[in-house]
Amino acid sequence: MEIYHILNRGVDKRQIFLEEKDYLRFIHGLFEFNDKFNTYNINYSINKHGYIDIGCRYIEKKPRHILVKILAFALMPNHYHLLLSPVVENGVSKFMQKLNMGYSKYFNQKYKREGSLFQSKYKKILVNEDKHFIHLPYYIHLNPLDLSFPEWRTGEIQDFEGAIKFLENYKWSSFLDYIGIKNFPSVTHREFLLNFLGGEKNYKEDIIKWLMERNINDIKELTLE
Repeated sequence: MEIYHILNRGVDKRQIFLEEKDYLRFIHGLFEFNDKFNTYNINYSINKHGYIDIGCRYIEKKPRHILVKILAFALMPNHYHLLLSPVVENGVSKFMQKLNMGYSKYFNQKYKREGSLFQSKYKKILVNEDKHFIHLPYYIHLNPLDLSFPEWRTGEIQDFEGAIKFLENYKWSSFLDYIGIKNFPSVTHREFLLNFLGGEKNYKEDIIKWLMERNINDIKELTLE
Protein backbone atom coordinates (compact mmCIF):
# COMPACT_ATOMS: atom_id res chain seq x y z
CA MET A 1 0.00 0.00 0.00
CA GLU A 2 1.57 3.27 -1.14
CA ILE A 3 0.90 6.36 0.97
CA TYR A 4 1.75 9.94 -0.02
CA HIS A 5 1.85 13.17 1.91
CA ILE A 6 0.58 16.01 -0.30
CA LEU A 7 0.97 19.74 0.31
CA ASN A 8 -0.12 22.70 -1.77
CA ARG A 9 -0.33 26.38 -0.88
CA GLY A 10 -1.58 29.57 -2.47
CA VAL A 11 0.64 31.46 -4.89
CA ASP A 12 2.76 33.99 -2.97
CA LYS A 13 1.32 32.32 0.15
CA ARG A 14 -2.01 34.02 -0.49
CA GLN A 15 -5.14 32.77 1.26
CA ILE A 16 -7.03 30.16 -0.72
CA PHE A 17 -9.97 29.94 1.70
CA LEU A 18 -11.56 33.30 2.45
CA GLU A 19 -14.80 32.19 4.07
CA GLU A 20 -16.60 29.10 5.33
CA LYS A 21 -18.19 28.37 1.94
CA ASP A 22 -14.72 28.06 0.40
CA TYR A 23 -13.67 25.40 2.91
CA LEU A 24 -16.92 23.53 2.32
CA ARG A 25 -16.50 23.71 -1.43
CA PHE A 26 -12.97 22.29 -1.26
CA ILE A 27 -13.94 19.48 1.11
CA HIS A 28 -16.88 18.57 -1.07
CA GLY A 29 -14.43 18.51 -3.96
CA LEU A 30 -12.37 15.94 -2.05
CA PHE A 31 -15.38 13.65 -2.31
CA GLU A 32 -16.75 14.47 -5.74
CA PHE A 33 -13.47 14.65 -7.65
CA ASN A 34 -12.35 11.31 -6.21
CA ASP A 35 -13.95 9.44 -9.09
CA LYS A 36 -12.53 8.40 -12.43
CA PHE A 37 -15.73 9.62 -14.12
CA ASN A 38 -16.62 13.25 -14.73
CA THR A 39 -18.24 15.24 -11.95
CA TYR A 40 -21.54 16.92 -12.73
CA ASN A 41 -22.80 18.12 -9.37
CA ILE A 42 -20.75 19.62 -6.55
CA ASN A 43 -23.52 20.71 -4.22
CA TYR A 44 -23.52 19.93 -0.53
CA SER A 45 -26.11 20.14 2.22
CA ILE A 46 -26.61 19.92 5.96
CA ASN A 47 -28.19 16.55 6.76
CA LYS A 48 -30.73 15.76 9.47
CA HIS A 49 -28.01 14.93 11.98
CA GLY A 50 -26.56 18.43 11.75
CA TYR A 51 -23.23 17.65 10.11
CA ILE A 52 -22.25 18.35 6.53
CA ASP A 53 -23.50 15.70 4.13
CA ILE A 54 -20.68 15.44 1.65
CA GLY A 55 -21.75 13.51 -1.41
CA CYS A 56 -25.14 14.49 -2.78
CA ARG A 57 -27.81 11.90 -3.48
CA TYR A 58 -27.53 12.31 -7.24
CA ILE A 59 -23.92 11.16 -7.15
CA GLU A 60 -24.35 8.52 -4.46
CA LYS A 61 -26.98 6.67 -6.51
CA LYS A 62 -24.32 5.94 -9.10
CA PRO A 63 -21.39 3.58 -8.46
CA ARG A 64 -18.22 5.49 -7.68
CA HIS A 65 -14.82 4.40 -8.94
CA ILE A 66 -12.42 6.16 -6.62
CA LEU A 67 -8.93 7.20 -7.62
CA VAL A 68 -7.43 7.37 -4.13
CA LYS A 69 -8.18 6.62 -0.52
CA ILE A 70 -8.14 9.87 1.40
CA LEU A 71 -6.68 8.82 4.74
CA ALA A 72 -6.48 12.26 6.38
CA PHE A 73 -6.63 15.96 5.54
CA ALA A 74 -6.30 19.41 7.08
CA LEU A 75 -7.10 22.76 5.48
CA MET A 76 -5.39 25.98 6.52
CA PRO A 77 -6.16 29.51 5.27
CA ASN A 78 -3.35 29.45 2.70
CA HIS A 79 -2.54 25.75 2.21
CA TYR A 80 -3.73 22.18 2.66
CA HIS A 81 -2.33 18.79 3.68
CA LEU A 82 -3.57 15.44 2.38
CA LEU A 83 -2.58 11.86 3.15
CA LEU A 84 -3.48 9.76 0.10
CA SER A 85 -3.19 6.15 -1.01
CA PRO A 86 -3.72 5.48 -4.75
CA VAL A 87 -6.32 2.90 -5.74
CA VAL A 88 -5.63 2.95 -9.48
CA GLU A 89 -2.50 3.57 -11.53
CA ASN A 90 -1.55 7.26 -11.36
CA GLY A 91 -4.49 7.75 -9.01
CA VAL A 92 -2.82 10.54 -7.03
CA SER A 93 -1.92 12.64 -10.06
CA LYS A 94 -5.36 12.16 -11.65
CA PHE A 95 -7.14 13.10 -8.44
CA MET A 96 -4.94 16.09 -7.70
CA GLN A 97 -5.37 17.48 -11.21
CA LYS A 98 -9.16 17.34 -10.88
CA LEU A 99 -9.13 18.72 -7.35
CA ASN A 100 -6.81 21.68 -7.98
CA MET A 101 -8.34 22.61 -11.33
CA GLY A 102 -11.87 22.36 -9.99
CA TYR A 103 -11.21 24.47 -6.93
CA SER A 104 -9.15 27.05 -8.84
CA LYS A 105 -11.98 27.51 -11.34
CA TYR A 106 -14.49 27.96 -8.52
CA PHE A 107 -12.25 30.42 -6.64
CA ASN A 108 -11.37 32.54 -9.66
CA GLN A 109 -14.97 32.79 -10.81
CA LYS A 110 -16.23 33.64 -7.33
CA TYR A 111 -13.60 36.30 -6.61
CA LYS A 112 -13.29 37.56 -10.19
CA ARG A 113 -9.59 36.89 -10.56
CA GLU A 114 -7.36 35.27 -13.19
CA GLY A 115 -4.18 33.23 -13.14
CA SER A 116 -2.79 30.47 -10.97
CA LEU A 117 -4.23 30.06 -7.51
CA PHE A 118 -1.59 27.63 -6.25
CA GLN A 119 2.14 28.30 -6.16
CA SER A 120 3.02 25.05 -7.92
CA LYS A 121 1.60 21.74 -9.06
CA TYR A 122 1.81 20.33 -5.50
CA LYS A 123 4.45 18.79 -3.29
CA LYS A 124 4.39 15.04 -2.80
CA ILE A 125 6.47 12.61 -0.81
CA LEU A 126 6.20 8.83 -0.49
CA VAL A 127 5.85 7.66 3.10
CA ASN A 128 7.86 4.46 3.07
CA GLU A 129 8.87 3.90 6.69
CA ASP A 130 6.56 2.81 9.52
CA LYS A 131 8.14 5.26 11.96
CA HIS A 132 7.21 8.14 9.68
CA PHE A 133 3.75 6.80 8.87
CA ILE A 134 2.94 6.63 12.58
CA HIS A 135 3.74 10.32 13.04
CA LEU A 136 2.26 11.90 9.90
CA PRO A 137 -1.47 11.59 10.73
CA TYR A 138 -0.82 13.37 14.03
CA TYR A 139 1.24 16.05 12.31
CA ILE A 140 -1.46 16.71 9.72
CA HIS A 141 -4.24 16.91 12.31
CA LEU A 142 -2.18 19.17 14.58
CA ASN A 143 -1.41 21.61 11.77
CA PRO A 144 -4.36 23.93 12.58
CA LEU A 145 -2.71 24.70 15.93
CA ASP A 146 -0.52 27.13 13.97
CA LEU A 147 -3.49 29.50 14.12
CA SER A 148 -3.63 29.71 17.94
CA PHE A 149 -0.83 27.60 19.43
CA PRO A 150 2.18 27.96 17.07
CA GLU A 151 4.54 26.89 19.85
CA TRP A 152 3.44 23.29 19.32
CA ARG A 153 6.02 23.01 16.54
CA THR A 154 8.94 23.53 18.92
CA GLY A 155 7.57 21.33 21.70
CA GLU A 156 7.00 24.34 23.97
CA ILE A 157 3.23 24.22 24.25
CA GLN A 158 1.89 24.50 27.80
CA ASP A 159 -1.90 24.60 27.45
CA PHE A 160 -2.53 21.09 26.16
CA GLU A 161 -6.19 21.14 27.17
CA GLY A 162 -6.73 24.39 25.31
CA ALA A 163 -4.96 23.04 22.24
CA ILE A 164 -7.14 19.94 22.06
CA LYS A 165 -10.28 22.02 22.59
CA PHE A 166 -9.19 24.20 19.69
CA LEU A 167 -8.83 21.12 17.45
CA GLU A 168 -12.23 19.84 18.54
CA ASN A 169 -13.76 23.12 17.37
CA TYR A 170 -11.83 23.28 14.09
CA LYS A 171 -14.08 21.82 11.39
CA TRP A 172 -11.72 21.90 8.43
CA SER A 173 -9.85 18.63 8.94
CA SER A 174 -10.54 14.93 9.39
CA PHE A 175 -9.55 15.03 13.08
CA LEU A 176 -13.12 15.03 14.42
CA ASP A 177 -14.09 11.99 12.37
CA TYR A 178 -11.01 10.19 13.70
CA ILE A 179 -12.12 10.70 17.30
CA GLY A 180 -15.69 9.60 16.64
CA ILE A 181 -17.38 12.98 16.07
CA LYS A 182 -19.12 13.04 12.69
CA ASN A 183 -17.97 15.99 10.64
CA PHE A 184 -17.25 14.92 7.04
CA PRO A 185 -17.55 11.13 7.42
CA SER A 186 -18.02 10.35 3.71
CA VAL A 187 -14.75 11.95 2.64
CA THR A 188 -12.10 9.83 4.37
CA HIS A 189 -11.21 6.15 4.51
CA ARG A 190 -10.35 5.80 8.19
CA GLU A 191 -10.40 2.06 8.79
CA PHE A 192 -6.76 1.40 7.92
CA LEU A 193 -5.33 4.16 10.11
CA LEU A 194 -7.68 3.50 13.02
CA ASN A 195 -6.85 -0.20 12.99
CA PHE A 196 -3.17 0.62 12.85
CA LEU A 197 -3.34 3.23 15.60
CA GLY A 198 -5.79 1.53 17.95
CA GLY A 199 -9.23 3.02 17.26
CA GLU A 200 -11.03 6.31 17.89
CA LYS A 201 -10.55 6.42 21.67
CA ASN A 202 -6.84 5.65 21.46
CA TYR A 203 -6.38 8.14 18.62
CA LYS A 204 -7.40 11.07 20.78
CA GLU A 205 -5.28 9.90 23.70
CA ASP A 206 -2.27 9.27 21.47
CA ILE A 207 -2.43 12.62 19.70
CA ILE A 208 -2.35 14.33 23.11
CA LYS A 209 0.64 12.19 24.07
CA TRP A 210 2.35 12.98 20.76
CA LEU A 211 1.75 16.69 21.33
CA MET A 212 3.31 16.48 24.78
CA GLU A 213 6.35 14.37 23.88
CA ARG A 214 7.29 14.91 20.26
CA ASN A 215 9.21 17.58 18.44
CA ILE A 216 8.37 18.28 14.82
CA ASN A 217 12.04 17.78 13.93
CA ASP A 218 11.42 14.04 14.28
CA ILE A 219 9.65 14.05 10.90
CA LYS A 220 10.88 17.29 9.37
CA GLU A 221 11.85 15.59 6.11
CA LEU A 222 8.22 14.52 5.58
CA THR A 223 6.40 17.72 6.54
CA LEU A 224 6.98 19.41 3.15
CA GLU A 225 6.83 22.87 4.75
